[in-house]
Amino acid sequence: MQGSHTSTSARHNDGDDRRLQLVSTADRGLPPGLAAAVDGHLATFAEHVREGLLAASTAVGLEVMTEMMQAEVTAIAGVKGRHDADRSHTRHGTEHGSVTLGGRRVPVTRPRVRTVGDDATEVALATYQRFADTDLLTEQVTARMLAGISTRKYPVALEPVGEAVERSATSTSKSAISRRFVAATAEHLAELCARPLDQARWPIVMLDGVHLGEHLLVVALGVTDDGTKVPLGVVEGSTENAEVCTRLVADLADRGLDVSHGILFVIDGGKALAKAIRATFGPKALIQRCRRHKERNVLGHLPEAERPLIQRKLRAAWANNDADAALRELHALARALERQRPGAAGSLREGLEYTLTVNRLGVTGSLLKTVESTNPIESMIEIVRHHARRVKRWQHGEMALRWTAAGMLAAQDQFRRVKGYQQLPALLTALAKATADQPGETSLDHRVAG
Repeated sequence: MQGSHTSTSARHNDGDDRRLQLVSTADRGLPPGLAAAVDGHLATFAEHVREGLLAASTAVGLEVMTEMMQAEVTAIAGVKGRHDADRSHTRHGTEHGSVTLGGRRVPVTRPRVRTVGDDATEVALATYQRFADTDLLTEQVTARMLAGISTRKYPVALEPVGEAVERSATSTSKSAISRRFVAATAEHLAELCARPLDQARWPIVMLDGVHLGEHLLVVALGVTDDGTKVPLGVVEGSTENAEVCTRLVADLADRGLDVSHGILFVIDGGKALAKAIRATFGPKALIQRCRRHKERNVLGHLPEAERPLIQRKLRAAWANNDADAALRELHALARALERQRPGAAGSLREGLEYTLTVNRLGVTGSLLKTVESTNPIESMIEIVRHHARRVKRWQHGEMALRWTAAGMLAAQDQFRRVKGYQQLPALLTALAKATADQPGETSLDHRVAG
């Protein structure tokens, strides 16, 4: 027993010795001032390490931040207590402030500096301003909300930073988070709807609708000449509402969307949307109706047993590179359906030629998969829906617009270039050729008249 006790004591002593060696740095050749600072930080780290590595690191980080502010004060106002007749700045005590830390605001005491003279003014410390920046907090709040964390559960989802910091932290209440998120998403909406469009070439623009609760919105996605996808805008309303569609399309024109060399608009099939595009941009805008929407509409009029055959015939016709031959095949299919399935025949004939625009442009391969449907913009819409999945009650249309804009901008960070982007130069050539002899009126007067 005695041997065991001795062994245990020895182990404790060894641990104490190692700890002392860890926190004692004066004998490591460091300057006395630096050694004292390091020893102090190590002691703070050891004191908080039981709360976790992040909490211990936070405690040390706050100390280092204070030292950085003091170092800046010294650089501006000189060494404290040392007389300097030519000094242009002087210390002016301290003041309560707060900094952003892990999705919360933490109170700190910040030093103050003023200029010397009768017209003395406060000097802002760059160090404090950097740590106190609220934009970082807003970004963290927005990211957590879009990730599905509710305002009520927001404090629970924050990283642990130690009991002392948690007790003094602010800006984590439900109302505070809600206000900050509303302000941030309002900025996102304004940013999205004000993006200038005259600084890029847009061979493709896609338009589609999205439902959020009882609200329906129309969103726009552009593709640049290098295949980059960019959210362009959003309005509240239906793709069947002429006023709503005209407002969105006219806004794209007002922000500089250039159709002088032709643009391919890929739309979900709304008549009002196609009319708004033609009225705004004239014949320089070529319209491709989404084939997946058309296919679903036609098959929806058919019994389950008949759908596979009709689907194969539709896709076979669309796969024909000869647009005129493909149109004849589709008209023949509509005639075959006319007697027994008049609803399917009527659905097929409606806007039929717009489903063959890409055939007439000679689009094939991977790029064809991109532009024959609105799938790229629907992928963006799915990201919007995913971010808003935990919203239980849509209070008004402005809320739906804000969430949609925030989701669209978040989706942009996940975008890859469109499939077949290597074929975009050929598409640009085809668009220019197809619209070369067409007038390109895009004035506001023309849009209103249309």
